[in-house]
Amino acid sequence: MRRPVHVSNREKALHAPAAAIRRIIHTLDASGLFEAPEGELSIALLPHRAMCELHARFLDDPSPTDVITFEGDPLAATAGEICVCPAVAREFVEKRGGDFAAELTLYIVHGYLHLAGFDDTTPDLKRAMRAAERRAMRCLAAAGVEPDFHYKPAGSHA
Repeated sequence: MRRPVHVSNREKALHAPAAAIRRIIHTLDASGLFEAPEGELSIALLPHRAMCELHARFLDDPSPTDVITFEGDPLAATAGEICVCPAVAREFVEKRGGDFAAELTLYIVHGYLHLAGFDDTTPDLKRAMRAAERRAMRCLAAAGVEPDFHYKPAGSHA
């Protein structure tokens, strides 16, 4: 049975279908590559300002960040919550190049891996996290999971 994945997109100009985000999570769950906790998972796509406020409130750092992950409660059958800032992905791609959809997918993967026990607080742990990210992204590509995440043109209602 697939876990429930609740998606909240608060970034109004962002096209990021909930079904595509669920497919990322369900594909990673089914891969057997990682041991993410069971239970409901929430994914919040937050605007820049909201992410900065969350970062300040929980990590005492008001600067922008890409992903914040909160562990769930096994007794309440929750796996956790992954909060992602698409604006940070867009800024990263504008400065360094690359594909926005892939960068945003990577942020979701990064949060998932935190729930699966990966950390990136030391150089060795960061290397292990980066290797796990590469495995996860290859897994998604092999499964044909390449979401079409993008910002809608101004004035668009699509």
